[in-house]
Amino acid sequence: MKLATIRTATGTAAVRVDETEAVETGHLDVGALLAEDGWRELAAGADGARHAVDGLDYAPVVPRPQKIFCVGLNYRSHIVEMGRDLPQYPTLFAKFPAVLIGAYDDIVLPAASQAIDWEGEMAVVIGARARNVTAEEATDRIAGYAVLNDVTARDWQYRTKEWLQGKNFEATTPFGPVLVTSDEAGVGPRQLTTEVDGVTKQHADTGDLVFDAAALVSYLSTIITLEPGDVIATGTPGGVGHARTPREYLGDGSVLTTRIEGLGECRNHCVREKPHDA
Repeated sequence: MKLATIRTATGTAAVRVDETEAVETGHLDVGALLAEDGWRELAAGADGARHAVDGLDYAPVVPRPQKIFCVGLNYRSHIVEMGRDLPQYPTLFAKFPAVLIGAYDDIVLPAASQAIDWEGEMAVVIGARARNVTAEEATDRIAGYAVLNDVTARDWQYRTKEWLQGKNFEATTPFGPVLVTSDEAGVGPRQLTTEVDGVTKQHADTGDLVFDAAALVSYLSTIITLEPGDVIATGTPGGVGHARTPREYLGDGSVLTTRIEGLGECRNHCVREKPHDA
């Protein structure tokens, strides 16, 4: 199945996205749907209001996750281009829900940064509570997968050794358009592509991940209980703008497209935030 959160005239709604129409499930968003026991059956049997797929206004697929974990330096190609050794453990940081935008919303380039970079990623969404699970058990806790771009303010990221401040500028992180459930998506590798103004900047196979989805769910569940709707951004491959010579960044009017085979794409225009004293 494909699930999404859409904006309607009366608010948001979780929908099952079929070939030509989206069917409401009766929940405010996909996060609320995933919190229900038997959510797969509920979604598959949904028979609510219908919307034409063309013209859907997509919100972030899970608009308000309780937790958003991100993994740095998790593609071998990206680790090499950044001049680092392969890690023994995942490099983790967090995002907050206010950073998330829909698959076709504008990315707000903060006035405070002149070094906004792209990081195309595959997101894992949790579908069942997970605590101290093995990698084998973790696969049953995954609801599915979606497209995400961990847009990053590099000049703020590297102000200190901690990355959080460069990763949490508001309205910068496209997430969607749909959640493809794990039974449809499968667990095999898929192609990830990031384009800026139609030019390919990143192209990789998710099989290049150092820590795959199941390993990440297992590792994180050892630290804290993962709840339905929680999100794990699995890391970005090589080809980021900051590692190029000369360095490249997103600008006002840039169009950022993030595409993952079988999961869909986000396509976002970049709009520069006005200076605070303007």
